[in-house]
Amino acid sequence: MRALLPSVFRLVGHYRVAILLLVFVVSVSYFLQGYLSFDNLREHRAILTEFRDANYLVAVVVFILVYTLFVAFSVPGGLVLSLTGGFLFATFPGVFYNMVGATLGASAIFLAARWGFGANLAATLENSEGLVKRIKDGVDENQWSMLFLIRLVPGVPFFLANLVPSFLDVPLRRFVISTFLGIFPGALVFTSIGAGLGDIFERGQTPDLAVVWEPQIILPILGLCLLSALPLLLKLLRGKKGI
Repeated sequence: MRALLPSVFRLVGHYRVAILLLVFVVSVSYFLQGYLSFDNLREHRAILTEFRDANYLVAVVVFILVYTLFVAFSVPGGLVLSLTGGFLFATFPGVFYNMVGATLGASAIFLAARWGFGANLAATLENSEGLVKRIKDGVDENQWSMLFLIRLVPGVPFFLANLVPSFLDVPLRRFVISTFLGIFPGALVFTSIGAGLGDIFERGQTPDLAVVWEPQIILPILGLCLLSALPLLLKLLRGKKGI
């Protein structure tokens, strides 16, 4: 019985950390979410552009830190931030700033989840079903292909693509590289839309985000998804176990 007590205390400690972290994230998310909207961006666009022009490097650093914070705490609003990156810094280098912020935030989630939960949730994932189970099996089968695939497929939530690899044997370096490169197509699309927000705001309009489903945009992304899934498909065709 005494031998079991240290293990029990460690387990309780992990879940206590998880609960405290969840409460903190919910609180921060509630506080920050109200500040991120198209209306606020339209209302304060002059102040933002004036600050950017007067303090460009500071504006870049602050923007990346804000993007990192929002992603790290899974605060809804990443889309508005991506558009803001294009609005403030143009398509290039705005897309690079968006990707850096998103990757840093994703890496923070990855490390926090691995440090806080790790082996306990890895066992849970092994017995899970549905999308989470398929992602886990895919990562086990072919890490590079699956890591790129879950970044490219629009149906996979960003926070889920950050969490699941942290419970598996995915090196941090591999996670960072696949995240940075895998989010590039989507980041490029939304940053380019953001680069045209100035004219849209002047006309009193709202950006049409349905453009992402236009064939000239969605088809190349689907092509990249197929390319990422190719090693997995080849294994299926050869009779090996797939996802």
